[in-house]
Amino acid sequence: MDVVDEVVQGRAAFARREWACARDRLAAAVDGLGPDDLDALAVAAYLCGDRETCLSAWQRAFQAHAEAAATLRSVRVAFWIGFVLFTAGREAEASGWAARAARLLADEPEDTAEQAYLDIHQMFRHIHAGEVPAALALATGIADAGRRHRDADLLVEGLVAQGRLMIYGGRVREGLALLDEAMLGVAEDEVSPIFAGMAICALIEACQELGDYRRMTEWTGVLTRWCDAQPDLVPFTGQCAVHRAQLLRWRGEYDAALAELGRALDRYRLNGDDPAAGLAVYERAEVLRVRGDHEGAASAYQAAGEHGHDPQPGLALLWLASGRGPAASAAVRRLLGEYADPVHRAALLPAAVEVLLAEPDLAAARAAADELTGTAASFGCPALVAHAACADGAVSLAAGDAGVALPSLRRGWRLWQDLGARYDAARVRALIGLAFRALGDEDSALAELAVARRTFVDLGAADDVRRLERLLVLALPDGLTAREVEVLRLVAQGSTNLQIARNLFLSEKTVARHLSNIFGKIGVSSRTAAAAYAFEHRLADSS
Repeated sequence: MDVVDEVVQGRAAFARREWACARDRLAAAVDGLGPDDLDALAVAAYLCGDRETCLSAWQRAFQAHAEAAATLRSVRVAFWIGFVLFTAGREAEASGWAARAARLLADEPEDTAEQAYLDIHQMFRHIHAGEVPAALALATGIADAGRRHRDADLLVEGLVAQGRLMIYGGRVREGLALLDEAMLGVAEDEVSPIFAGMAICALIEACQELGDYRRMTEWTGVLTRWCDAQPDLVPFTGQCAVHRAQLLRWRGEYDAALAELGRALDRYRLNGDDPAAGLAVYERAEVLRVRGDHEGAASAYQAAGEHGHDPQPGLALLWLASGRGPAASAAVRRLLGEYADPVHRAALLPAAVEVLLAEPDLAAARAAADELTGTAASFGCPALVAHAACADGAVSLAAGDAGVALPSLRRGWRLWQDLGARYDAARVRALIGLAFRALGDEDSALAELAVARRTFVDLGAADDVRRLERLLVLALPDGLTAREVEVLRLVAQGSTNLQIARNLFLSEKTVARHLSNIFGKIGVSSRTAAAAYAFEHRLADSS
């Protein structure tokens, strides 16, 4: 194939977003490429995870523009070289390219799109330094420049940065509106692939931090379809898998979540994006913690920290579950003193309430719950409102006021049910059971605790199963065990021994033995009488 054919096929592959083919065809003709084709080669190489070819192509393009005295185009290419180096962790080299671009712009008009591109580098330096007002001013300017110069990439980048900075400043509704506006440009395919991927991932991450799972679900679907339409794509696919895993974990689909996290780590390794793997490892730790695998979770939290991702507050909850209450309390108190922005505090406060109640420090737990309630009202995200309602109810219950606790707990349960968050719904249902018990309604308490236990068994949440079994021992009538109650409930539903065995993953012989024990304990001799006993004692309730 001659050079012209290579270029023609490379351009066609680029238009089809077949990045690997475009990279291979254009790279084969690299010595004969003009600046525009070098730019296409660089983009295609970046998107299939080949940073070295990407950097080489853009450096050639920079040289070509410089020789042609095309200053503004040189600056644009220098921006991209700095961007690739920065995302690869080569910050000193990235800073050098940014400085080179700034020097080239010194004699150019001030109001250029290229100046706004350089402002992106400066904006991120302010963000990493915690200088939010300066970063927000630059983000606003970048978006304005995008509008003036009809540059969709600048507009989207500016809107996304503005939105996230506003959210961190507590202006959540305004920030989300800007993120939604940014996503319109992405959805309408106005934005170049690299900026589109960054924008989608940033919006989903913001939604996850806020607990806005409905919006997160919508945009994760967009990201998944966007990635699937580009089979050679490597960047952003790791983040996509992590976001799918977060949604699966939230719904209690833990095996599927772990599988997605495994895929995410594979993609991160392929892309050489090691620091980003920290979130995937942290999410893995969260699943293992809920499932009661303390050793595996501890190892995963440690790995997350080694990748640069803070293992808290999940690690504090693991310490609490492992009997290390003082360590957990010390950690959450440190974090409460460390984080000032409302987004990070909102993510921390539910765990802080749980740990402080276990200490117990009711005053500190109440302060944390009240702060969470105020934040939830400001943010308006249903999951955060659910967390706040549950925290408020848990503190009232611990303070001995079950009657006050119940409305909050019921509200939290309804929200978790509506959101499809099975684990969180079961946890608050257990608290409702404890509230019933505190109010002297043992039959209702038994029904709630039993339903919560069944959900935990189904999810494989081992620590919660054990905790509920300890609580049920205090409430089950006539010495029935939790397993016997499960068998009795299915008898009341009309199930045969074979159906019970299949439902509970038991042998028919074991079911028959359970039934014999049940009949002896409750003083009946038939399934009909056993079913009547179940209804009388509210053991048949499966709602």
